[in-house]
Amino acid sequence: MRVKCAICDHVENLDDNSLEAKRLRNHRETLYLCEICYERIRQNTEKRHATGNFHLYRDKKSKNHFI
Repeated sequence: MRVKCAICDHVENLDDNSLEAKRLRNHRETLYLCEICYERIRQNTEKRHATGNFHLYRDKKSKNHFI
């Protein structure tokens, strides 16, 4: 299976029977990132986390008291 990185447009070949290829086939909205781009994003995210100013604003889930 040929895949293209969403950021740098690098084309790679994946084994058709691999788990990653299956995930990309079954979930079309999933983006593929090459190893170089994935590592760069991971390192930059870790730097932002280390500053202490990084916040994830997620919806607060209310507890259902009837369960």
